[in-house]
Amino acid sequence: MNWIIVITLIGLGTVLTILRMAMGPTPADRAVAVDSMTTITTALLVLLGLFMKRYIYLDISLVYAALAFIATLAIARYLEGGV
Repeated sequence: MNWIIVITLIGLGTVLTILRMAMGPTPADRAVAVDSMTTITTALLVLLGLFMKRYIYLDISLVYAALAFIATLAIARYLEGGV
């Protein structure tokens, strides 16, 4: 029962971030939606690794989160107008 609630919440979060990405009035709103999507994906990878007892997913989620952080910094710098 608990997994059904978790999967439902992850699905709802994914749908809401996709809506924000599509309807965001500014590029900054879209960037925040993409960052939220990467956070949801990271959480999904961690839960998948713990549920399946395959801890390689935890390593993959750590690398994915680090790359997403660097990409978010690059997008923020671009939107700010810096080089």
